[in-house]
Order: sequence, then C-alpha cells, then structure tokens
Amino acid sequence: MGATTDDAVGGIVDLAAMGGQFARDPYSVYARLRAQGPVHRVRMPEGAECWLVVGYDEVRAALNDPRLSKDWANASELVGLPPVAPGPHMLITDEPHHTRLRRLAAKEFTPRRVEALAPRVQQLTDDLLDAMLAAPDRRADLVEALSFPLPMGVICELLGVPDLDRTAFRHWSNTAIGSAPPKVKAEAAAEVADYLARLVADKRERPGDDLMSALIRTTDEDGDRLSPRELLGMAWVLLVAGHETTVNLISNGVLALLTHPDQLAGLRADPGLLDNAVEEMLRYDGPVETSTFRFTTAPMDIGGTHVPGGGELVLVAIADADHDPARFPEPGRFDIHRDPRGHVAFGHGIHYCVGAPLARLEARTAVRSLLERCPDLALDAHPAALTWREGLLMRGPHRLPVRF
Repeated sequence: MGATTDDAVGGIVDLAAMGGQFARDPYSVYARLRAQGPVHRVRMPEGAECWLVVGYDEVRAALNDPRLSKDWANASELVGLPPVAPGPHMLITDEPHHTRLRRLAAKEFTPRRVEALAPRVQQLTDDLLDAMLAAPDRRADLVEALSFPLPMGVICELLGVPDLDRTAFRHWSNTAIGSAPPKVKAEAAAEVADYLARLVADKRERPGDDLMSALIRTTDEDGDRLSPRELLGMAWVLLVAGHETTVNLISNGVLALLTHPDQLAGLRADPGLLDNAVEEMLRYDGPVETSTFRFTTAPMDIGGTHVPGGGELVLVAIADADHDPARFPEPGRFDIHRDPRGHVAFGHGIHYCVGAPLARLEARTAVRSLLERCPDLALDAHPAALTWREGLLMRGPHRLPVRF
C-alpha cells in the first residue's frame, strides 16, 4: 500500500485520499517519497495543501531553521486552517517571544518537580492496573484502561485541576488536533477557550501548590509575567501536549512489544533495558508524526527544492526522520538493543519538548508495571484490525485490545 508516483495528481500527493490505509502505515508512504526527494507538495487529511519535508538530515535542519516561523501571523491566507489554541504558547511563537514563554514555563516545570511526581505516577499506575486486572473476562482496551487515564491524571494533578471534565476535554482535544474540517476544529477550540478561561479564573481565586497557580503568580527577574491570554495558551499546550503525546507513546510502545515477542521476552529477561526500550519505542513508532505547523518567511531551498516564501505551510515528518536508513540501519526493525540516540521524537532545536522528562517517566512506569503485573499480556486483536487516528500530527490506535 501507500504512495507511489501515481498518487501525485498535478504534482500533489493526495494523502487525504489514502484514508485509513495511510493512517495505519505512513512509514512506507514517507519512504517512497524520500526515495524521490526530501520535499513534496501534499494534500493533508484535513484537505489543506502543504510542503512535506522528509529525511533525517532535512528534517533536523528544518526544525532548527529560523526562516520557518511558528507564528500564525506569518501564515498565508491560502493555508485555510485555523489556529486552535486560545492564546499564545511555546508552539506557536518565534524568538524572542518563544524564549520568554519557555523561560517562564521552565521556571516552574523543573526536573525536580517532575522527579517529585514519580511516587504519584506509580500510585496512579497501580490504581489503574488494579481496576484493569479486576475485569472478570481478563480483557481490556489498554487505551481506556491505562494509556489515556494515566497521563491525563498526572497532568491534571500537576496543573492542579483534578476535577477536569476529562471526557469533554478529550473530545475537544482530539477534534482540535485531528483531521476534522476547519469549521469543526474552530468550534472545538472555542469551547476549550471558554472552559480554560473559567478554569484559570477559578485557580486565581483559589490558588494552590500546583503548576497552574505557580504560572499565574510566577514572575521573571525583570518582573515579566504571563498575560491572561498567555495563561490560557499555556494551560492549553500543557494539558493537550501533556496527555496526547504520552497516551500514544504508551499505546504504540506496548503494541510494538506485543507484536515483537522476541523483544518482549528480552525486556522481561533484562528489565535494565527499559530506558533504552522506551527510546526505541519513541524512534520506532513515536506519538508525534509531524511537527506542529511552520510557515515560510522567505523563499527557501530545501534539499534542492524551491519552497516559496509568503507564509507557505510546511510540515516536517518526524516519523520519517526516525525511519531514515541513512541514520538508523534497518529502521523498520524494532530492536530494544539498538542505539536510538539522535531520534527526533521530541523535536529538535529551540522547540524541543519541554515535557520530555515527564513523558519518559510516565512511559517507563507504565510499561514496567504492566509487564510486572501481567506476565501473560497479549494482544487481543489482529494488528491489521486496529484503527488509527487520522491526521498528520498525532499517531496512535483508537483502541488497543489486550488480554491477560
């Protein structure tokens, strides 16, 4: 399956027309495109057209190129997609605004705060597994039982919003960053903005010892602090990025283990391989397929292809970079013994994921606990029967049936 030169109509590769086929296996599509060159004009599942960058070297260079702006103010009107965040945040700003926002966030989102979460992450994991293992038929959907509620619970506690309406927020989040039509995305984004405005207002009145309260009151050395709109943007990006990525990291990682029995057996035999196994999960089938949107601020040459300036939409295929055989030999082989260092699953450059340590902590805890408590864990569906999230940003199965 996948793209061939025949899929290009008028010079545009129509990823939208591939539907669920592309969502199941984007890697072979990207590989065929990479064989033809590093830059392609494609139609996204949402229907918009963009420039897609593939290949490890080109992806890393694009992720670090200041001519590719993250600011929607630089987007051409022809992009035809709405920004979905309720305010400015680190993923939609450039220097120096980005550095300022990141500094204020990093001031509170510290390694010490993340490490202090480890016992609570373990407790939440244990509670979720207790509930899952109590199922009388010894079956579960791992996404519902563990992959979603764990990171959602952690980020809600970290931010100080344990009573968040998680069902509603999950729907808004999935809609806003999925492949829904622009109008539907905009409606979801508006609902999130209203919800977060009430949440922030409530937190102002009743502050606590949590990240959201700290972000409301934090000031930099020069007295700088987050504006009301920036607080909404920060709440959005921490809640959405704080759970969406880790949900799919856990689901994709466990699926990789269950479909590679030799690797699963190797990890069970040597739990000391867990850290490396998580890095290989990130490389092999990471949760983020393409980076968030970038817009050209000047004409560019990428790998010999001319990309116009004027706010053209550019997508950078992180998933393909981590499957480029020029960087990772036999990239389609899941191998927890390989050296996966240099993967770009968390991005590269100034926008490198600020929450990477937390995602790694949650994934290690979830996978280790799951394997310890489920010695006969197995996939309860044929891999080909799984349905995958559509859209180019997040990659993961809708459900992951398991038995134990």
